[in-house]
Amino acid sequence: MATKKKHYTEEEILKSKTSALKADGEWKYRKRNYRQALNSFSAAIELTPKEKKCFVSRSKCYIQLGQFRNALIDAEASLVEDPFFPEGVYQKAEALYYIGEFEFALVFYRRGLKLRHQMEGWRVGIHKAEEAIIGSVGSRSFIKPEVMGDLSYLEEEIGRKQPIAVVQNLTKKDRSPVAMKNERTTRQLLGGFYQHKGFLEKLLKDEDLIKGVTKNGERVDDLIKNCITSLNHCADFWSQEKPISPKEISRQPKPPKPSLTTRKAQYLLKSFDEITPLATGNPKCSLRKTEDIIKTVQGLTDKECLIKDELMCFLHSCMGLAFFDLGDLDRAMEHHEDDLNLARQCNIPDAISRALANIGSIYAETKQFEKAIEFWIERIPYVHEGLENTWMLHEIGCCYLELNYPEKARDYALCSIAAAEEMFEDMWQLRASVLAGQCELILGNFESSVSLFEKALSLAELENDGTARKAIQKALKEANEQLQNQQQSSQNEKNEEEKEEQEEDA
Repeated sequence: MATKKKHYTEEEILKSKTSALKADGEWKYRKRNYRQALNSFSAAIELTPKEKKCFVSRSKCYIQLGQFRNALIDAEASLVEDPFFPEGVYQKAEALYYIGEFEFALVFYRRGLKLRHQMEGWRVGIHKAEEAIIGSVGSRSFIKPEVMGDLSYLEEEIGRKQPIAVVQNLTKKDRSPVAMKNERTTRQLLGGFYQHKGFLEKLLKDEDLIKGVTKNGERVDDLIKNCITSLNHCADFWSQEKPISPKEISRQPKPPKPSLTTRKAQYLLKSFDEITPLATGNPKCSLRKTEDIIKTVQGLTDKECLIKDELMCFLHSCMGLAFFDLGDLDRAMEHHEDDLNLARQCNIPDAISRALANIGSIYAETKQFEKAIEFWIERIPYVHEGLENTWMLHEIGCCYLELNYPEKARDYALCSIAAAEEMFEDMWQLRASVLAGQCELILGNFESSVSLFEKALSLAELENDGTARKAIQKALKEANEQLQNQQQSSQNEKNEEEKEEQEEDA
């Protein structure tokens, strides 16, 4: 019997077209073809004017193209039906920041932090907005939010009809580009862009040029200043990024700071600075130093040290890391278990999270994947940093794949991708996409596997990772071959069915 063709409703067709345009826009955005990506998102918005995620994506394109006012308009449009849509609030804060309205950007970064505190972008935004305000005003007291004056519009935002009424009513300020405090640091951060920044600064000195106006009615002076400010913002943002993997973050314990005035306290504070880097650099020296500090801490009275238990947790963690680096996993486990038991007894959440991560890592190292999963899943409620969450979800997925549970592995990989996308973390999107692609290949979902490997390949190209690119190309080739075989097999079956029908009719 011939299979009946499925008839799609207009709504389904519209949804399908919109999804295709969104996917096309996202692909072009990742390839840094921002203008083409903008066109795709605009076409998607024409089909579904209430699609808030499309407005957010187009707003991102506008920011990349330096059209910050348009970025704000789209960010506002994404909040019309849902004023608490986190991605829209974040994009509005970003647009306000790039326009130069740092105080209002700070308000929305802080609002977003309350909406979705696990998203690391809010904290980065708060930091850079505060720094920008200090640079332009000179006093941190200015940035303390007060429920008074012009901020009252926040309470009435839901009822506003004009999307950018706030910005339209703002006093226009002639803000000069915010300068970085250390020009040498700026040069290192911007790399080749530093020369462009210098060229733009020279253009500002040309009085005849800056008086000009473009065809669109924009002042040349404003355009140049906006470009310089954008470069300074980029340098400021890059200076905040830490080139350290989430795995290393979870391994490194953060020393508590005892508020003591004794000589022993001063010795402890100095010692913490020494053993923390040694735990990952010189494990033998770290062990010796940590053992000495443990004796000192144990000799302190409760009056001399009010956080003695917290200090002992930290020191057990350092000992565990040192033994791990020396290959003595049994003794490493002993110290991490001591860290966990004491942390639970004293209810120290950060120490509990740290110990669970380290114990899970030891079980994964010894190929006891079920145990590793057990400890890492227990740790999930304690994780508040987006990047650490991305890493941990990826590692749980890897363990499930090792245990031959590809469906569970895929689910955790997709969660890791979502967390990495929230953090705008391309490298972890790449790793999680590869893991998800491998799972889909095993499950026989070849079309999905090809899509995930293609995404990973584009990210590898953006990261300029040649090794990853070669490995992904090989996996993508295999997935494509399997997909072609599957399609050919389906076509052969269809042909056989049609042939049988023709014979029956005859």
